[in-house]
Amino acid sequence: MPLPFLTADRAFDDAALDAALPFDDRDQWRRPYRPGPWRVGAAALLLLLASFVLFAAVIIALTDSLAGAAVCAALAAVTVVISLRLLRMGTWVSAHGVRRVGFLSTRTVPWAQIAAVRTAQQPVRWLGLPRTVQGQALILVRRGGAADGQRLLLTDKNADFVARAEAFERAADSIEAWAYEYRTTA
Repeated sequence: MPLPFLTADRAFDDAALDAALPFDDRDQWRRPYRPGPWRVGAAALLLLLASFVLFAAVIIALTDSLAGAAVCAALAAVTVVISLRLLRMGTWVSAHGVRRVGFLSTRTVPWAQIAAVRTAQQPVRWLGLPRTVQGQALILVRRGGAADGQRLLLTDKNADFVARAEAFERAADSIEAWAYEYRTTA
């Protein structure tokens, strides 16, 4: 029994072309797609691990070893931060530009520096691993011969879009629409 009111996977026509609502602030950074099941599953497993480590910290603290409990609590805190950063990863857009959030770094490109945003068939990394497979990629092309020229924004084989081709197409179309709208006004 499908419950469409509980999911974001609705028909593309029903999404009203992903136009912002009148009360939405276009200056706020937003991800034009939902995190994929691989990313959410990995973060959930890390949070589960963190809960076990915190439980271990409580047991260790009750046995009068506060130094060991502090180490366990710190390990749990690091695990929680890692899982939250994993959920934050992806491509974000606003009226200011495109932001690519990686695990350790974040790069922002203003719309004025973007020449094109396009989809291309090319070898892409599967789930971020070194193995490459043929897939689609959303590529950002910078203006004026910048040193990094082209930058990969999304692929249909990353943790957000594996086995979700329609979601990749919607996200790519949405980001391309943002680029078209704001490159012409910038």
